[in-house]
Amino acid sequence: MGVPAFFRWLSRKYPSIIVNCVEEKPKECNGVKIPVDASKPNPNDVEFDNLYLDMNGIIHPCTHPEDKPAPKNEDEMMVAIFEYIDRLFSIVRPRRLLYMAIDGVAPRAKMNQQRSRRFRASKEGMEAAIEKQRVREEILAKGGYLPPEEIKERFDSNCITPGTEFMDNLAKCLRYYIADRLNNDPGWKNLTVILSDASAPGEGEHKIMDYIRRQRAQPNHDPNTHHCLCGADADLIMLGLATHEPNFTIIREEFKPNKPKPCGLCNQFGHEVKDCEGLPREKKGKHDELADSLPCAEGEFIFLRLNVLREYLERELTMASLPFTFDIERSIDDWVFMCFFVGNDFLPHLPSLEIREGAIDRLVNIYKNVVHKTGGYLTESGYVNLQRVQMIMLAVGEVEDSIFKKRKDDEDSFRRRQKEKRKRMKRDQPAFTPSGILTPHALGSRNSPGSQVSSNPRQAAYEMRMQANSSPSVSPNTSFTSDGSPSPLGGIKRKAEDSDSEPEPEDNVRLWEAGWKQRYYKNKFDVDAADEKFRRKVVQSYVEGLCWVLRYYYQGCASWKWYYPFHYAPFASDFEGIADMPSDFEKGTKPFKPLEQLMGVFPAASGNFLPPSWRKLMSDPDSSIIDFYPEDFAIDLNGKKYAWQGVALLPFVDERRLRAALEEVYPDLTTEENRRNSLGGDVLFVGKHHPLHDFISELYRTGSTEPVDVPPELCHGIQGKFSLNEEAVLPDQVVCSPVPMLRDLTQNAAISINFKDPQFAEDYIFKAVMLPGARKPAAVLKPSDWEKSSNGRQWKPQLGFNRDRRPVHLDQAAFRTLGHVMPRGSGTGVYSNAAPPPANYQGNLYRPLLRGQAQIPKLMSNMRPQDSWRGPPPLFQQQRFDRGVGAEPLLPWNRMLQSQNAAFQPNQYQMLAGPGGYPPRRDDRGGRQGYPREGRKYPLPPPSGRYSWN
Repeated sequence: MGVPAFFRWLSRKYPSIIVNCVEEKPKECNGVKIPVDASKPNPNDVEFDNLYLDMNGIIHPCTHPEDKPAPKNEDEMMVAIFEYIDRLFSIVRPRRLLYMAIDGVAPRAKMNQQRSRRFRASKEGMEAAIEKQRVREEILAKGGYLPPEEIKERFDSNCITPGTEFMDNLAKCLRYYIADRLNNDPGWKNLTVILSDASAPGEGEHKIMDYIRRQRAQPNHDPNTHHCLCGADADLIMLGLATHEPNFTIIREEFKPNKPKPCGLCNQFGHEVKDCEGLPREKKGKHDELADSLPCAEGEFIFLRLNVLREYLERELTMASLPFTFDIERSIDDWVFMCFFVGNDFLPHLPSLEIREGAIDRLVNIYKNVVHKTGGYLTESGYVNLQRVQMIMLAVGEVEDSIFKKRKDDEDSFRRRQKEKRKRMKRDQPAFTPSGILTPHALGSRNSPGSQVSSNPRQAAYEMRMQANSSPSVSPNTSFTSDGSPSPLGGIKRKAEDSDSEPEPEDNVRLWEAGWKQRYYKNKFDVDAADEKFRRKVVQSYVEGLCWVLRYYYQGCASWKWYYPFHYAPFASDFEGIADMPSDFEKGTKPFKPLEQLMGVFPAASGNFLPPSWRKLMSDPDSSIIDFYPEDFAIDLNGKKYAWQGVALLPFVDERRLRAALEEVYPDLTTEENRRNSLGGDVLFVGKHHPLHDFISELYRTGSTEPVDVPPELCHGIQGKFSLNEEAVLPDQVVCSPVPMLRDLTQNAAISINFKDPQFAEDYIFKAVMLPGARKPAAVLKPSDWEKSSNGRQWKPQLGFNRDRRPVHLDQAAFRTLGHVMPRGSGTGVYSNAAPPPANYQGNLYRPLLRGQAQIPKLMSNMRPQDSWRGPPPLFQQQRFDRGVGAEPLLPWNRMLQSQNAAFQPNQYQMLAGPGGYPPRRDDRGGRQGYPREGRKYPLPPPSGRYSWN
């Protein structure tokens, strides 16, 4: 899940780290979809070597999306996952490695959070279903209209957990997908693909980091490898910094808040289920062509450049007159460590540190003031110096009281402003607003989709008269309230639901008042604050957690059994005497098995994913572990406003009791269930053109039973061990499709084999340093970049990695195209019908249309019908026409013919900005930024394509 609000804070403070992705879209020719040729140079002006996919960030939005209709069945979910990976691959275009990692069995520390999330999801789903049924019955009882209830199987997202049949089927589908792409996609020709499915223990992002750490420790590793990691979790940023790789980029889908969602009962927009009135949907337009539809537009992707973030941090963390040598790598490690205090997946954040209140900036300032006294850095290669951390925490503890008081003042000020805003809106609201044909409209928007012509004007006039008669008249003697609304004589008391003040959750701790520490420990831990022994125990557990998390980020899992045994964190002022606390962990621990983890994180409502005898332990009143699965549980808001921000007060699972109960039901497992309950490993795939193909084929021919070293010279320095796979994908063998709508691979040439990372001793320490031979990327930031976040203007990220890319520009033909494809009269304001300026116009491009000025008629009426609905290409796909290079301008009709013939001229759109139907940009600067004219030395495959799934 990552750290809430961390990415928002980071992108606002360091805006230049964000770059918009340039994406080349697939074309369509005669109804056939032509995939993007990923073997061509990357349109983002950069070439990536390795692409890592944190698959859970892909599986969830594809199986239960929020902004488009959900897939009808499991097969459609798999195809949606394939298409999502295809889209990412066409943007990044890795040249060496594709690593796909699905979450496996997580460490015990993570299982507590997984348990909380799955219990919450089950509870909220049941409550939503009950509320939906209640509202439906009320509306139907009042004679309201609702569409017939759809009978469909509800998808339980809890099945996206290791050990379920869904995850086992997903692994089979991904093996088929990889084999298909290695056989048919030219961009995959020389690629090494590693799949780490849910049977391999570990979280997806940490399996990726473990792979990078182990490869960096090999002598054949290229220190200038360009990594790209896909994932939406904010902690990926800290994981990427922890690798100390100079070229590390994160790609993620751009989050756009407040997307409209339809009502779950009537499927109309503008209200939620609880506010549904059961009104029939009115026809919008003559043929209902203006009806609201669920927005199905694809989300845009953005790059987050960690090398630019390192530039920001180097400037911010650089300190003069230090008693020791300044090292930016160690300073970045300390910055990552301090971010743990504002929250992570394994520990609750300290009460005094909220990221929305600038907690990280406060910690950095304290760190820079105290580091002169500490005599060194806080961390080294994942190990914490507790004596120095104690000085930082006690410095935070000194200002805790003022932090709590300022938080209270800010909350009161915000509520006061919101109350005044509601009063203003209520005072300015008209007595009534006529509807139907008499509805007032903004100038120029009479024909917009929001305007509806009444089918019965007489009825509309009658309703308006009744509304006017029912509204109270204001007499001269009427008194007014403070907010400007009339108050009748007699002083009728306002109802509670009409009050301007919203009910606030009760806060018994009151951190802003004296005695806050005593109340906190009494309410949260049910102990007296004077109990020094208990407070010491809480602090020690939290310190152990800090050491465990840092070790997890830099060295791997220190203990699969450790977890933080409390729901709340201590105060910073309690971190006294932590220098002598032990920070060692039990060695040789093993992860849970997949079905055992399901028993530890699933609620009883999701027991259908477990074997019958195991499921019975969740619901049988006589079960020895029935207390692990409460039907209802409390959620402590802990000073927050929304339930999702609160703390789920669930009992912690006792591992010994759980294992003892499962010993009795283990014999009931079938052969298939035993297979799903076993731990697996990674599988490596290559195509027939890869140098490793013949080497792996020879291993299968000889039937080697012992692990064999991977020859690094055949796969870009990758090292590890190969062992034969019993369910391998082999050449000249049919690969059956697990998805009925996709065909079998009858001419397969790909091959797969088990792969294991290089192994090290348990006490081996991976050095958190930049490797020798690594070239530091050229500086990106300019002096003006340091002021972008504070100059008051809205900052927009650049497009692609080349900051010299020319800005896009709309010429006359583009304006005419926009006028042709957009609905007539749908524009608003004075610019809706404005003609494009002439070619020699030197003034303001967006000057309003003058009165009496003749409008240029809309051209391109003979555009193909299939192009009319597609709309104009995105801005980044439009090439700016430069008249300064001596090129002859295209006339409108020539430009139109050129765009019509673009689908039949495959060489026409081989330009950096993707398909656009415009001539390529003249560029005399040579090759791409940072690369020679001919690009990187990757052999291009022969022209070929893959079939379409239509």
